[in-house]
Amino acid sequence: MPKIAEIEPTPNPNAMKFVLREPLTWGVSRSFDSAEQAQSDPLAAALFDIEHVTNVFYVDHWITVTQDGKGDWQELMRKLAVPIREAPTADADSARYAAQADTGAALQNLPDADRERLSRINELLDEQVRPYLQGDGGDLYVVGIEGNRIMVHYQGACGSCPSAISGTLAGIEGLVRQIEPDLEVVAV
Repeated sequence: MPKIAEIEPTPNPNAMKFVLREPLTWGVSRSFDSAEQAQSDPLAAALFDIEHVTNVFYVDHWITVTQDGKGDWQELMRKLAVPIREAPTADADSARYAAQADTGAALQNLPDADRERLSRINELLDEQVRPYLQGDGGDLYVVGIEGNRIMVHYQGACGSCPSAISGTLAGIEGLVRQIEPDLEVVAV
């Protein structure tokens, strides 16, 4: 059962980041945009049972919960703390989740040239973007590539944050254009 070390606000006023003393997973992110998506995950399902919760994202030692903007954070944090503290820590389930979260499986049908492009782009994102997004309670992953268009999906606090959809997306596009000047980045 993970203990909550601290609770941090995120740049998204509707999201809070819970920093934990013990990990929930070992490097495998879990992201849910609805109660229906969360049915197979006991922690996420329990959090969605709490009124106003609209998104749950967790990885390693932290979990970000997003609300609809109608809940009182003080009351909501007390309710959220219960299932977070009752959740199991990282264990054999992480391996199962890693297999499910393998977004690369959908990208395996790409031509070798596009896989190489995505590999370079992901390296750049790993070094210069993801650490900052994760610090703010979110993340992103590349969903696909079509010609000069790269589709990314924001997770956690970044999923509904206005700055992620505007400023951060423009910054990411500027970075990937260092690799290929004609690339366009689209959030999906």
